Amino acid sequence: MICTKLTTSIVIGLLLSINAAAQKTTGGITEKMLRDIESKQTPADRALSNAIASNNIDNLAKNRRQAPMSTYFSIETPKQSITDQKQSGRCWMFSGFNVLRSDYARTCKNDSLRKDYAGIELSQDFLFFYDQLEKSNLFLQGVIDTSDKPMENERVRFFFQSPIGDGGTFCGVADLAEKYGLVPAEVCTETYSAENTSKMRTLLKSKLRQMGLQLRNAGSKAKAEKLKPSMLAEVYHMLVMTLGEPIKTFSYTFRNKDGKALNTKQFTPKTFYDEVVGRPLNGSFIMVMNDPRRPYHKTYEVEYDRHTYDGHNWKYLNLPMEDIEQLAIAQLRDGRKLYSSYDVGKQFDRKRGYLALDNYDYTSLFGDFTMNKAERIATFDSGSTHAMTLTAVDLDADGKPLQWKVENSWGSDHGQKGCLIMTAEWFREYMFRLVVDKQYVPENILREAEQKPIMVMPEDPLFMEDE
Repeated sequence: MICTKLTTSIVIGLLLSINAAAQKTTGGITEKMLRDIESKQTPADRALSNAIASNNIDNLAKNRRQAPMSTYFSIETPKQSITDQKQSGRCWMFSGFNVLRSDYARTCKNDSLRKDYAGIELSQDFLFFYDQLEKSNLFLQGVIDTSDKPMENERVRFFFQSPIGDGGTFCGVADLAEKYGLVPAEVCTETYSAENTSKMRTLLKSKLRQMGLQLRNAGSKAKAEKLKPSMLAEVYHMLVMTLGEPIKTFSYTFRNKDGKALNTKQFTPKTFYDEVVGRPLNGSFIMVMNDPRRPYHKTYEVEYDRHTYDGHNWKYLNLPMEDIEQLAIAQLRDGRKLYSSYDVGKQFDRKRGYLALDNYDYTSLFGDFTMNKAERIATFDSGSTHAMTLTAVDLDADGKPLQWKVENSWGSDHGQKGCLIMTAEWFREYMFRLVVDKQYVPENILREAEQKPIMVMPEDPLFMEDE
């Protein structure tokens, strides 16, 4: 017995020694490697390092020989007031609401509203309350559905890693607005936590993770189901404390551009939705994406990528950029804005509100950064990060895009009075999602959008929620 223990100890010790030696000699930075790296630094590099260390990198990389930016657009939708999402990830809701209120102003069927109707802003705070409540239920029910799987399971980890967030897509606008309605911004104003979601989101995540463990330890799915309503009541209370209690009825007065009252009515959120939208959103649009990693003209669906448990997964048709551009142009020609999303941080001149591939010359400072769009997506270097409202395009004599314009949700003092301008080249590289009304979609593309979707995983680098 002693001999066996001794032999085992010796074997374990030898294995640990071998492993330690392997760690020291394989894959690490050796002294020779470090000396070789250091020897490649030139006097010019040291001078440049001194300059970079004391300055903003973008100021040094700024392309001073760039062609001047144009603010002309041959096709442009009517301007409307610029909104501000503040320190929140609700760009998807702001962009979606910009489309809805623009459509209402354009096709208002209320006879008592004259042509000088001033427009409306919709309350993000109101629908955000239900977004957070529904996402909490999506998490809790997802935990119940997977309670027979180990914590190490990929889908269980997915739920617990990110139980809730404030990002989303237009699918969330459609599901939530149809279910709960809409209200004007002036009758349900923003709270501090609506505009600054970080702390509320952190606390909700911790609370939901605690609840998720309780559900997994309930003993059975039936017992867990009985616990869920009281947990949602606790979440509801947290949301009332941070976002305010959702409004049930209200009086609203439509006004003209001079502030004169045009029409006053009593509404509920659902009747106001009927007034402003007047139709089901689901089924009226398709979402298209450009993902060069996957075959084009195929439909995909992202598992569990939705806002409500009983709602719609994010489904999209993958198309080449040329097709996406034509869809956007067709809807803009009819005066209709579009929900769209981008990797807005790439080559972004914030001061001018300009997105162009040659805004900054990082290569001269740090060497080549060349990857194509598919490679950037696959390596998590690029993806859809921010939703904005596509409002204008400038076409050349052959009808090809020269540049595009979007309404942003960072306030009117950012960029071009709250808007951003992007070159056609930048648009093709960093635009990802577009929501198009079906009436502007050719029959062949509509048929492709109706294909049985290929299910893809929400962990994919492209399926980040718009923030």
